[in-house]
Amino acid sequence: MKIFTDPIELQKHCLSWRNQGLTIGLVPTMGFLHDGHLSLIDMARASCDKLVVTLFVNPTQFGENEDLGNYPSDFDGDCAKAKAHGADLIFAPAPDAMYAPDHATWVTVPSLGTHLCGASRPVHFRGVCTVVTKLFQLVQPTTAVFGQKDWQQLAILRRMVRDLNIPVEIIGHPIVREADGLALSSRNAYLTESERAAAPAIRQGLLRLAEKIREGERDGHKATEFLTNEYASTLPMGTVDYIELVTPDSIEPVTTITSPVLAAVAIHLGKARLIDNILIEV
Repeated sequence: MKIFTDPIELQKHCLSWRNQGLTIGLVPTMGFLHDGHLSLIDMARASCDKLVVTLFVNPTQFGENEDLGNYPSDFDGDCAKAKAHGADLIFAPAPDAMYAPDHATWVTVPSLGTHLCGASRPVHFRGVCTVVTKLFQLVQPTTAVFGQKDWQQLAILRRMVRDLNIPVEIIGHPIVREADGLALSSRNAYLTESERAAAPAIRQGLLRLAEKIREGERDGHKATEFLTNEYASTLPMGTVDYIELVTPDSIEPVTTITSPVLAAVAIHLGKARLIDNILIEV
């Protein structure tokens, strides 16, 4: 397994693969790999000739007072895990290798970034779209795998690829969870013992909401109010960032539930901001 830090050298190497007729899979990560990341790597590995995993804490997707400076890392451990799961190449650049001092070009999909995480993290998806576009240019992948825990991100990247005619297939991988239902996240490392014990209530509340909707609730406001009350009862130590029902593809608010709907939440639990979602068929 090779490790690259220079974008141009990476691009040359990947172009040589493509010139040989090889397909390339890409799994972009910010490192501190857990079983959720490894499941993405396994999925990508099964459908390509060469696999690139990125380890890059992208500064442009963090806003003020977020955890850029404290984001957990384990570079040697990440490299060992990626290699064990079949990665051919690790790309781990420094921020100044990816962004020139006078960087002035941004990629945005504003219509899909108005709600959910886009509302409380206004620069986040601009940073995500820009860095992913740069990675697509450097790696020249035929496929790229992203987790459905970041459902809004997945929808935005699919729209970006469609609108810009980028020749890469975006593949979504189902959420990977702990045995008690908590969605795997690098930020779970921030949780104290008591917070970790309480965190599964996030998933449990979503399941109760799904049951209520399947039983006939069609008023979007009443549905979100139900989940708000659930969390007030079952997760009193948490602070709700958002609880929303949206259309799965366009991420538009749903007021009357007549078709499949995405219920998405973000909860602050101590130092951690945890997100989760569930697609509810009706």
